[in-house]
Amino acid sequence: MIRRLKDIYYRSSLATKIRYSYLFLLIPLLIFLVFTFYNLWDMNHNYEDMVNSTVVASEFSLDFKKDFDYETYLLIVGNKTVEESELDSMIEEAERIVVGLEEITEAEDNIARLDSVNKYLSNLRIYVDRIEENLQKESRYEDNMEIWENDVQIVTSLVGDTMSQYIYYEVRGIQQSRAAYQTFFMNLVRFSLLGMGLLLLLVIILSYYIPRSITMPITRISRVTNQVAKGNLSVRAAAESGAEARMLSDSLNAMIDKINELLDQVTTEQIRLRKAEFELLQAQINPHFLYNTLDTIVWLAEAGDQKRVVSMVGNLSDFFRTSLNQGKDIIPIREELAHVRSYLEIQQVRYQDILRYEITVPEDLYEYKIPKITIQPLVENALYHGIKNKRGQGTITITGERSENGFVLYVRDNGIGMIQERLNEVRAGIQKLSYTGKEIYGLYNVNERIRLNFGETYGISIESTYGEGTCVSISLPDQWK
Repeated sequence: MIRRLKDIYYRSSLATKIRYSYLFLLIPLLIFLVFTFYNLWDMNHNYEDMVNSTVVASEFSLDFKKDFDYETYLLIVGNKTVEESELDSMIEEAERIVVGLEEITEAEDNIARLDSVNKYLSNLRIYVDRIEENLQKESRYEDNMEIWENDVQIVTSLVGDTMSQYIYYEVRGIQQSRAAYQTFFMNLVRFSLLGMGLLLLLVIILSYYIPRSITMPITRISRVTNQVAKGNLSVRAAAESGAEARMLSDSLNAMIDKINELLDQVTTEQIRLRKAEFELLQAQINPHFLYNTLDTIVWLAEAGDQKRVVSMVGNLSDFFRTSLNQGKDIIPIREELAHVRSYLEIQQVRYQDILRYEITVPEDLYEYKIPKITIQPLVENALYHGIKNKRGQGTITITGERSENGFVLYVRDNGIGMIQERLNEVRAGIQKLSYTGKEIYGLYNVNERIRLNFGETYGISIESTYGEGTCVSISLPDQWK
């Protein structure tokens, strides 16, 4: 029988095995918790009832006799009229307290004592009625004093004594309940230790069989996934036990086949993506730049400045010739600098009062390769967002130097710069395009094309100080010489 159950267990799915393990552990624990909580609740409920009844009874016994006797005396000697007397309300309040005690008292002896108190209160009401009747007649003072001394005070004493007995037995019940609680607690501790021992034994047994039956097929599959992670896409998984493990094995094999297909697609898509991004960057060349340049050429021609017209047309021609460059994505730095120089020459004619530039890149870097239209967007940002926003003449400087991983080009301006908050936004936008704005899109596009072509370790970084200027660094490798 045990062997049959064991075979059924091993043929079960992983989810069923886990459910069995939960049931084996939870059912005894739940039974124990329900038993414990019920007994604790019941004992606590009884204990609270006895404490509450004792407190209420104590207040009753301490105040009632003194207040009632004194109130009766005031009525008899004439210090209070019948209408002013509070005797009826005191009896009603006492009856209300007794009714409340009857609701929470469970001991039969104390219930009988409360019945006696009710009878005493009824007698007090009779005595009060007699006193009030005598007050309406003359020369009945002695009769009322006799009722007060021989009846009222005796009955209030009986009420006090009965309530004292009630409190005594309630307190004794509390002590007995406390003793029972301690006994129950000690038994609970012993039972808990025994139960914990049994549960621990059960956990040890289950911790061997259940994980072993679950982890064996998963371990086989994990070996396959490790091989896949290392780039070996020729391996295949084969699980023999566990319904979920077999499904996972089949899914893993299908995923490996799909990865092989996707790798080919990704290679093709990367080529298309780079081309599309570059075409998008070319489309970002501000058409206003072309319009303004042509307007400037017309203005110079009308002014008769033939040399500057020829110069601007030549620079514009060189600018667009480099932009097209027969579809090449990677060009020498020499050509990129010529492209930027053409752009700056054109802009210097338009902004001759505020724009100066310097290009001092060492010639030994000229033949190194760079993605086309990398520097021009940075220069455009420096002009429109740096120099134009600052009064007076500004300077754009393009320099370069070797580095440990290749070389670095710098585009500096002494424009308005950026506050720290804006600088943080721009840096975040360079890494992940999450901010709007043409200037950030241009920086993001340049950085992404560098990373796509040369790797994650290369790209652009930016430093800026408000009121002093901005510097953009372009990090590139030198193996493309």
